[in-house]
Amino acid sequence: MPQTAEYTITRHFAAPRHRVWAAWTDPERFSRWFGPRGMTTPLGRITLDAVPGGVWRATLVGEEGFEVTLDGRYREVRAPGRLVFTTGDPDAPGDGPASVVTVDLAATGDRTEMRFHQYGVNTGPEHAEQAKEGWIEFFDRLAEHVERAANG
Repeated sequence: MPQTAEYTITRHFAAPRHRVWAAWTDPERFSRWFGPRGMTTPLGRITLDAVPGGVWRATLVGEEGFEVTLDGRYREVRAPGRLVFTTGDPDAPGDGPASVVTVDLAATGDRTEMRFHQYGVNTGPEHAEQAKEGWIEFFDRLAEHVERAANG
């Protein structure tokens, strides 16, 4: 029986919902925040076909040529409030980790509340905690990006 794990991260951004939505769905904006500090996500290595059934793929590039590619498919796309996408193939994960991610964006005046939920298969508690910590760092970068745009 594969292990499962899930968690939720809620963040508030000092930016309008449409700007946070664009950061998730526009490759140029996505390239500015997706990934941990010290790695880049080159625009030419991103595919965001943000329609149900569409593919998303991002290659993160680190020092000395280290690369890792993350990908999956969009399951639900309802601009500007809800994205549901997979990492890997949670319906047929084999031995590798896979997940379903739900991102809900709620407008609160000129601010945005983001609720991020990830449900992983073939995912033990340690892997889930590492993934959660990684997303928290990504979202720190997302906040910097959307809030800088709001002030600039």
